[in-house]
Amino acid sequence: MSGELHILGIRHHGPGSARMVSRALRAIKPDAVLIEGPADAADVVPLAAAAEMVPPVAILVYDPQAPSDASFYPFAEFSPEWQAIRWGLNNKAEVRFIDLPQSLRPRRVAKGDAVGEQDGVTAEAESLSPAAPRPDPLEALAHAAGFADGEAWWGRLIEERRGDDRPLEVFEAISEAMGSARAELGPTPHDPDEPAREAHMRRSIRAAIKEGYERIAVVCGAWHAPVLTAGSLKSIAAKSDEEIIKRLTKHKTAATWVPWTYDRLAYHSGYGAGVTSPGWYEHLWLNHDQITAKWLTKVARFMREEDLEASPASVIESVRLAESLAALRGRSIAGLDELSEATLSILCHGNPLPMRVIEQKLIVGNRLGEIPDHAPSVPLQRDLTAQQKSLRMKVSADGTELDLDLRKETDGLRSRLLHRLAVLGIPWGSLTADQKQRSSTFHEVWALQWKPEFAVAVIEAARWGNTVHDAAAACVQEQAERAGELSELTRLLDHVMLADLPGAIDALISRIQTLSAVAASIGGLMDALPPLARILRYGNVRKTDAALVEPLVAGLLARICAGLLPACGSLDDDAAEEMLGRLDAVSAALHTLARAEFTEPWRAELRKLGDADIHGLIAGRAWRVLLDAQECDADLAAARIALALSPGNDPGQASAWVEGFLSGSGAVLVHDARLLAIIDRWVCSLPAATFEQVCPIARRTFSTFARPERRMIGESLKRGLGATQQTASEGDDDYDPARGRLVDPVLRLILGEVLP
Repeated sequence: MSGELHILGIRHHGPGSARMVSRALRAIKPDAVLIEGPADAADVVPLAAAAEMVPPVAILVYDPQAPSDASFYPFAEFSPEWQAIRWGLNNKAEVRFIDLPQSLRPRRVAKGDAVGEQDGVTAEAESLSPAAPRPDPLEALAHAAGFADGEAWWGRLIEERRGDDRPLEVFEAISEAMGSARAELGPTPHDPDEPAREAHMRRSIRAAIKEGYERIAVVCGAWHAPVLTAGSLKSIAAKSDEEIIKRLTKHKTAATWVPWTYDRLAYHSGYGAGVTSPGWYEHLWLNHDQITAKWLTKVARFMREEDLEASPASVIESVRLAESLAALRGRSIAGLDELSEATLSILCHGNPLPMRVIEQKLIVGNRLGEIPDHAPSVPLQRDLTAQQKSLRMKVSADGTELDLDLRKETDGLRSRLLHRLAVLGIPWGSLTADQKQRSSTFHEVWALQWKPEFAVAVIEAARWGNTVHDAAAACVQEQAERAGELSELTRLLDHVMLADLPGAIDALISRIQTLSAVAASIGGLMDALPPLARILRYGNVRKTDAALVEPLVAGLLARICAGLLPACGSLDDDAAEEMLGRLDAVSAALHTLARAEFTEPWRAELRKLGDADIHGLIAGRAWRVLLDAQECDADLAAARIALALSPGNDPGQASAWVEGFLSGSGAVLVHDARLLAIIDRWVCSLPAATFEQVCPIARRTFSTFARPERRMIGESLKRGLGATQQTASEGDDDYDPARGRLVDPVLRLILGEVLP
């Protein structure tokens, strides 16, 4: 074999490995740099030289027919592969990816967020499908060297290595150590592609040699280094490698670059080739001297930004402690363990809470990379990027809050974009809890956070259209055709109104009318009504034609009123609980509308429910809704409670009635002592056995009250005001003013002029 072949086995995303690779390449001056990476991403490799490409970034390789079948190949600035790519492109060397192309790997189906599928030594894709764990060869080597874990061992020997002028000897030692580990551990148990991957890498190396390249540098995961050497190329027949590859089935793939984050580069995210501390590794890469002092200065600056005390004296003391710990442990420089211990002891004063924030923000970090505008992308992605720029919506991996006033044009356009993305299944923003509590006002509060896997979601959504507007409209039409539940359609219509997709509204309303005409479930009709009521009430604030849904609301309400009483006729406890939630939702929606043509028939139906012989939970809630709406006075409410709690009634039914009337709010008992006295008297009159049966229900009911309400009710009962005011009220009710005036002459004779 002619020419030089150098195998550089590395630990992925390691600054020490990256530094040694850079030194080795300068020493070798190769005319071909072969890198372990997907061979079908060759077309996008030259983009790495662009000035606009700012790591962390990742190569995304996906199946255009099934974008969920995708893999990410992430790079940080301190990744050895990234440094090899940049060195090769800047020095006019041939740069190739030699790993098994994604087009030859078995198809996978995404089941969630991207997780890593490979080990801690091999530079592999972050696949969308999970993987089984495997024994880490670093752990085996670390234990043999007397270390507790592989990460600390590798970091001590390689990543924190400084001033090494013999990188090629270090890589030879790594290859020898991994050869021993492979002999001990055997093949990778969780990676069925490993034989084909290594066969493809050997084939690519042979091809480069055959093409006449004289100095070839191969940058690969240390695990693979022993089987890619010149000796392995001779001992393993090329024919056997070809046979392995020929058995694979090929399918079409496409590749592009996407921004990545340090958080997704970390091992805790599930990425098997990740590292525990990307932020710390970036610090090691960027700083060549005074590493300890610069790191602790960065920590102190961050703490001050978070309004935590961090004096210069504390920083100096932390540096001394970290360096002393390193000296005691026989280390040339302080590592992350020593720095973290010093930070916790001195800067954090032993408090672990600030240390957790430091770990998240600095040690791991959440930096988001950037890619050039001319990187390959689907038209939908380009349209989304253009809208993000025009609306000044910064894409960030940090969670940010966006408070929108929909009366302003720019805020309205931002809201429209976020709602359209939500329709497409790209949850860049989510409405906060505060917004949900005060939903449908002219304010929207969004929590924004961009995640790398959204790149796959954008590619998947591209099948519906080339712009966000067109794709969202087509997606809505498809969802409408597939929907089988009326409530699903009305919620979708709410999204469509907020997303301003007028082209999809007519088709969606037609589908709602079709389903509502044949819907037999009153519960389904009640679930469908609140979203429509919100649209009718607040559509004009968003400048949408909400009048389109008015006939739908009227039609649904008429059908609900016609069938509600029969639907509540024979409910068990679970069904009554479910119906209670629907009653509340419909009542709240119609109350918000505040239109007599809707509220009057509904309240008339509630009166029928309150007087009917049905489950107490429903009857009690019907009267409570009427009382809150001032459709019945306190006297009538007191009479209904007294009737429901009369001694002849079943205690279980009576307690259910009380639960329906009171659950959710005790304000009525706080302000009306008569109602409190009736319930107090009923509870006190219960026999011991019956009280034990009713007590859990009463406790559950009162637990829904706000704490101030419970306190005020308890104080009233403690003072005995309930019984006293009940007696006084009953006396007032029996007083006849006409008969009372008959005694006025006698009283005047007795009292004289005192009586008015």
